[in-house]
Amino acid sequence: MAKRTPTPGEKIAQEIYETYKPTTVEEMQSALKSVFGPLFEAALKGELDNHLGYPKNGSTPEDSQNTRNGYSRKNLKTSMGTVPIQVPRDREGTFEPQLIQKYQRDVSSIEGKVLAMYGRGMSQRDISSTIEEIYGFSISHEQIAHITDRILDEVYAWQNRLLLPFYTFLFIDCLYVPMKTDRALKQKAVYVILGYDINGEKDILGIWINETEGKHTWMQIFDEIKNRGVQDIGFISMDGVSGLEEGAAAIFPGTVVQRCIVHLIRNSMRYIPWNKSREFLKELKEIYKATNVAEARRLFEKFKGKWAAYPGAIAVWENNFQHVEQLFNYGSNVRRVMYTTNAIESINSSFRKVTRKGSFANDEAILKLLYLRVLELKNTKWKGKGKVFNWQAVMNQLLIDERMSKLIAKYDWLI
Repeated sequence: MAKRTPTPGEKIAQEIYETYKPTTVEEMQSALKSVFGPLFEAALKGELDNHLGYPKNGSTPEDSQNTRNGYSRKNLKTSMGTVPIQVPRDREGTFEPQLIQKYQRDVSSIEGKVLAMYGRGMSQRDISSTIEEIYGFSISHEQIAHITDRILDEVYAWQNRLLLPFYTFLFIDCLYVPMKTDRALKQKAVYVILGYDINGEKDILGIWINETEGKHTWMQIFDEIKNRGVQDIGFISMDGVSGLEEGAAAIFPGTVVQRCIVHLIRNSMRYIPWNKSREFLKELKEIYKATNVAEARRLFEKFKGKWAAYPGAIAVWENNFQHVEQLFNYGSNVRRVMYTTNAIESINSSFRKVTRKGSFANDEAILKLLYLRVLELKNTKWKGKGKVFNWQAVMNQLLIDERMSKLIAKYDWLI
């Protein structure tokens, strides 16, 4: 059998082995680290040769005045540790290296990968194991915590950033996250606000963590977003969050608050036997999708008589029927946006995927994780799709309403 010719990689690996004779994983990593520097330098020198148009010690083209101008020192952070390299320079300062850009100091990409894994809800133990499996070196829980703590300033800057002066719709929902205490676990409420601006673009205005609900809590949250620049809100859609209507009315008077119809359906379905649920849902749908408010009222009276044997279900709708009637003040495209909080429930569902795997030591740990999740949503799910479907039709119907028409005219400079 003919002898196989070693590949270039195998030849290099053999030379490294024969030169350093490593006997442990640590010695192997040290050997590879010593090769990184010369390898990066060789690549950078090649880039400079290409930039200048001639190799070192070669003849300078007649039409070129640019020449080599020594080296600058740079310490690179790599997956094997810090590696010092010499970066070649040109006299005119026009050389822009691509492999390692001018102000780049970290080529390991480990921090980005750690943050991505943390943002997907992986535990510190899982992150450490994954890094070791892929890269062959370990990263401690303390290092992972240090890496994720570095984004706290970014989180606080995001949470306190200036907001737009006008949002056509806000959607508010709450999820509960387990928090460690000295004695036991307790559930903390996490409030999330999603906004649609005048152009139909989505944005998460912020994340608030609190132990209580009520008018004063919501007054504080609305006062905060007002201090961050919000002056007017068209509609707020929510799931019966305690104290929200009062808090909104105190800070943003005139805002229309809409109960989520889907949540009302769920609440009333608790009182209906399973074998009657399909019929019950069908008749409910006929009410809130009626052609006008008079027809909705007529169907509701008929509905109450038919389902009188289930007073709990009827009470849910009697206590909130003004929110059904309110829908008919607006066109069908507007109603389709405001009648449900599904838009923000989808976000909270994404949050639950990463918070259900364990408990949290403090509020900062929750904020870090959810902020990274927000970034991932923007860069993946919302990328190129951050605008509300059929927004032009929604805007045309909003302009029919006197209050919304005035607000849109007031902020038309945002369009």
